[in-house]
Amino acid sequence: MKKIINLTFRWMLLSLLLPVIAYAQEAETNETDHSYKPMTVKLDESGQKYIRFITWHQIWAEDGNLDDDDQGFTMRIRRSRFLAYAQISPRFLILTHFGLNSLTGSNADPIGDSRASDGPQLFLHGAWTEFKVSTNETLYVGAGLHYWNGLSRLTSASTLNFMTLDNYRQAWAQLGLSDQFARHLGIYAKGRFGALNYSVAVNEPIVNALGSTSEPAPNTITYSGRQLLGKDAGMIVTGYFDYQFMDQESNKLPYRVGSYLGKKKVFNIGAGFFNHTDGTVTADATGNLSGNNVTHFSVDAFYDAPLGEGAINAYAAYYNFDYGENYNLGTTYGTGSSVYAHAGYLFPEFSEKFRLMPYLAYSTRDFEAFEEAGNTFQLGANFFLNGHNAKITLEYSSTLSNYTGAEPDRVNGLVLQTHIFL
Repeated sequence: MKKIINLTFRWMLLSLLLPVIAYAQEAETNETDHSYKPMTVKLDESGQKYIRFITWHQIWAEDGNLDDDDQGFTMRIRRSRFLAYAQISPRFLILTHFGLNSLTGSNADPIGDSRASDGPQLFLHGAWTEFKVSTNETLYVGAGLHYWNGLSRLTSASTLNFMTLDNYRQAWAQLGLSDQFARHLGIYAKGRFGALNYSVAVNEPIVNALGSTSEPAPNTITYSGRQLLGKDAGMIVTGYFDYQFMDQESNKLPYRVGSYLGKKKVFNIGAGFFNHTDGTVTADATGNLSGNNVTHFSVDAFYDAPLGEGAINAYAAYYNFDYGENYNLGTTYGTGSSVYAHAGYLFPEFSEKFRLMPYLAYSTRDFEAFEEAGNTFQLGANFFLNGHNAKITLEYSSTLSNYTGAEPDRVNGLVLQTHIFL
């Protein structure tokens, strides 16, 4: 029966792709307007005062372990979000963003009430206000629950226009450790000096971090600084700087574009940092506590440009993570280093209805808590029906987890995503 279910899942993946092929073969005489028009309410005749609304859903059909019949097929609402921002003066902006993540049959609540279970429900992803301080583009200041993250481009990645299926998980190096799902409560400054774009922030860490505890076991290290040391754990200081050699990217919002699909020519080199004084706590053999500074840094490069009749996208990053000696939380977080790279090519347009962009990605994670490093290989393709506004993505991944001792089996997964945003 399990094999039948897995075969059914793979048949469903194929059947979901068939409409893409059929759509691409429709007669070009179809004059229906499929172009995307932003959902914007103009507040003056010029359109310079407005409210912008964005909503999106990413739905996954997945098999997280193709070699394990017990895991099998899963449906997942990977993201369901709503975002609105208003600009009624060039001098100030307000933004609100809420939604849910990773709703599956195993964590959905029978009455949709997160108080009765640990299932994901709607929560606040962002709420900030921003003021323009300078008369040019050099300085804006904002405050609230924000996404102006330091460390790397991918740490502030937009979920609307990934080049790959999803973001590189280790780029969100503090997700759930010092923030609420990659968003911190704090104050930020942003701007640009010529081709140099920057953002810096001072943030307050959360108390109930993933893996935190009020009673750490002897000889352990946990992300419990704010819980155990109180205000002595200190504030977070973080920032990211990139020099934009070619086309300048917008910095109105923090969400960094994954791929412009040949509409811009961008080459950036960037560097970022994150520091949280006494963010983690080590308990020695007798239970005495000592704080450890959490310090990360990264360097990265991003290239996205037309190439012939198509377009190319490439990104590479090096991360150095320091949560304290031998810190790890599973194989997701750990003191050590990581390298990530991806590349994709958008094929020349062969139909007004459909475009294809295959891609490759590879990453390594070398954490000092493990003797051997882990790595992940990804092979996928985007099927664009209307750019990033309507696309289908199919991705195969193969992951070797960090390990000590006997080498574990690789975990091979397959995901089909439908993605629409307006």
